[in-house]
Amino acid sequence: MNFKHLFTVLGLLFAFTMNAQNNAVLSGTVKTDQGKLVKGATIIIVGSAIKTTSNEEGRFSIENLEPREYNLSVTYKNYFPLEQNITVASGQNTVAFMLEEIPSMLEGIVVTAQKREQKNKDVPIAMTSFGSDFITKQGTYEYDALSDFVPGFQVQIQSVNNPGVVIRGITSDSGDSRVEPRVSIFQDGVSISKSRGSVVELFDVERVEVLKGPQGTLFGRGAQIGAMHIIQNKAKNETSGSVKVGYGNYNQVLTTAYFNTPLVKDKLFIRAAGIYNGRDGYIENRSGGDLNGKQTLAFRTALKYIFSNKTKIDVIANWQKDTPPGTSFKSGSYAPLGGDLSPNSFADLERGNELGVDRSVKGITAIVKHNINANWDLTSTTAYRDFNSDEAFDADGTAAPALFFKEIAEGKQFSQELRFNFDNNSKFRGFFGGNFFAEKGKQYVPWELNEQSFAMLLLSPANFVVNGIPQFLPNIPNDPVTFGPAAGLPLSTSNFEGNTNYSKNASGDLFADASYDLTSRISVTAGLRGTWENSNAGYQVDDAATPSNVGYLTGAYPNNLFVGTNGARIEANKNFLSVVGRFAVNYMVNDNVTLFGTTSRGRRPNVINITAANTNILANEIVWSYEVGAKSLFLNNSLQFDVNAYIYNYSNFQTSVTKFVDGVFQSNTEDSGNASSFGFEAAFQYALSRHASFFANYGYIDAAFDDTDANGNPQALAGNTFRLTPKHSVSAGLDLSAAINKSTDIFFRPSYTYKSKVFFEETNLPNISQAGYGIMNSRVGLIINKKYELNFYMNNIFDKKYIVDAGNTGGAFGIPTFIAGVPRLFGVQASAKF
Repeated sequence: MNFKHLFTVLGLLFAFTMNAQNNAVLSGTVKTDQGKLVKGATIIIVGSAIKTTSNEEGRFSIENLEPREYNLSVTYKNYFPLEQNITVASGQNTVAFMLEEIPSMLEGIVVTAQKREQKNKDVPIAMTSFGSDFITKQGTYEYDALSDFVPGFQVQIQSVNNPGVVIRGITSDSGDSRVEPRVSIFQDGVSISKSRGSVVELFDVERVEVLKGPQGTLFGRGAQIGAMHIIQNKAKNETSGSVKVGYGNYNQVLTTAYFNTPLVKDKLFIRAAGIYNGRDGYIENRSGGDLNGKQTLAFRTALKYIFSNKTKIDVIANWQKDTPPGTSFKSGSYAPLGGDLSPNSFADLERGNELGVDRSVKGITAIVKHNINANWDLTSTTAYRDFNSDEAFDADGTAAPALFFKEIAEGKQFSQELRFNFDNNSKFRGFFGGNFFAEKGKQYVPWELNEQSFAMLLLSPANFVVNGIPQFLPNIPNDPVTFGPAAGLPLSTSNFEGNTNYSKNASGDLFADASYDLTSRISVTAGLRGTWENSNAGYQVDDAATPSNVGYLTGAYPNNLFVGTNGARIEANKNFLSVVGRFAVNYMVNDNVTLFGTTSRGRRPNVINITAANTNILANEIVWSYEVGAKSLFLNNSLQFDVNAYIYNYSNFQTSVTKFVDGVFQSNTEDSGNASSFGFEAAFQYALSRHASFFANYGYIDAAFDDTDANGNPQALAGNTFRLTPKHSVSAGLDLSAAINKSTDIFFRPSYTYKSKVFFEETNLPNISQAGYGIMNSRVGLIINKKYELNFYMNNIFDKKYIVDAGNTGGAFGIPTFIAGVPRLFGVQASAKF
């Protein structure tokens, strides 16, 4: 009996031992042919149901295998599939796979607009996506240059402190801290939309996505008519880096670099990147210095921590400092001494070297992603951001000491979002969550003036500046009939006053957005976002340093211009509730073509409008959007063609208005009534081969104020075109390369952009506009061993003269100013990867 037990035990031990010997493990890594680790590659044992995917570090593992030979298949988007026979022995086995990129693959076809990775073709939104390769090849570091390649998207940057962002005719450029932008600008899922803090350099970015149409469910209350999302490169489990240096005319200096490395093996990684981009201004200022230059220094540090197989943490810190010279608000009424009225020739602006911007922007973002299970994950995004800017500008555009202003703006912002993503076997998928946002800001506008010069502008504008020389009025004319008790009063040579607007806002959102496949070809998407807002607004005027006799003329006594608030801050607060949403249908005609239709409701929040005289609340601006389109992807993802058409209907359209009425200066947001727009867009990309690709875009938009408002009353701006909105816009470009020898390629990258006539103000004054014009750019260079590049670039090859803005603050006084566009720029750049 004991022998039976012994044999039984020995038999079990033998079986266990044999099973352990047969228990093999196959693990390994998946990399690209450029040496980068691949996340999300699918590894399958051919002829079985066994499969797995590579993780963040490009690693995978398959356990409990029988020792023998296996046929493994490795697949990943944009790369050739790989099959390989592997002999697996008992115990631990290690293998490394290298995937080769498909040479004719288009970049930017995979997007995350709907908070999950999808092909652009499958997203029911009109959008354009550019990856780092396109951005780098075009030498684009400012998003106003990138906008030239996106149909329906325009960006005007007077200075880094004063951008105008336009999507399909709707402009977002108000610096008033109390006004919410119409276009959302996001950076790694965090809103950076406030105008004075929104301009950031595009260096070491992964991708930029531009979404058109109301995107409230995806990007919050500021996305009334669209959004731009900048996705920066995060830290990775690799050692890599690059550096680029360049020099060009106007002493243009460019230096940018990044370095990525693990700090703790397979656990903690760091990526550091930076850029310096500067050049002298291209408009000489005879009063000192130059105008329209650039000086930007920016750094970024990113950390990634792999807490576990299911939880990963990204922390990204950004800092940017801008100190460019002043903006050339050159007068179109008074030529400088020895000069002319052309915006593109030298100017003579008061204060010379004092003009310019001093702006700093910094922020930190923490993104925690936790995979709950195969179908659910949770993302937490926490961010803090602040900006401070101080811009000095000469609003009259002459040497006269009449309208020297500053704008000193600051903002502090905190946001927290929790988002659950789900994907139920790919038939039902989407996300829901909540967001909290809080901000505090202010905009202070001080004004320094010589009252004798300012009075000349008010009373005798024809003699304000004569032959480039400012004229002065020592006293109010001694004419009691016209000026009453003010007749003959003396005017000061120096005075100072200013006003400040304040904001303190908080908002909470609940949102949900989901797609459901009705059939294998038809899917529907619906989204909803409910928002609570608490808005607090304030306004205060600092009285003139000394009582001003000019105030008797303007009605602002004891001030010159800004009607006083008796030294007190006027405040108002209000709570608002709102709902926006979208509904879309996708129809997959075949594997290559998708049709979509969508309707959505967008909203711009209410504005608490405070002046010294009164406080009123503007109704929230509402837009209804209706859009249809088609997206296609052919020839192994090498040919993409998109078309779409849309109609927008606006109510309570808000317009920023600066004017001088009855002697009183006013700068407010006003309700301009109803408006509508119609448009059509087309985008084409074709990668013929690894050595040749082509793109072309076209946008048409007819956007204008309606003849009547909601009550049938005639509108003051009836029929007028939206500002900064060309009816036609075109862009096209080539990327051609050829092998000189085994290690060296030569490339040629020309591009062309065209915009038809634009008006710079909703009044549509003929002289406050820019006729249609085209710009040709080009790059040519060498690539050596796929690591080193030397290129020569030239932008605006034919040195086209144009303006980027007109009217401005001077226009409110009847003396509009004009800002020259960028002239021909050229230079040389060299880069290396390692």
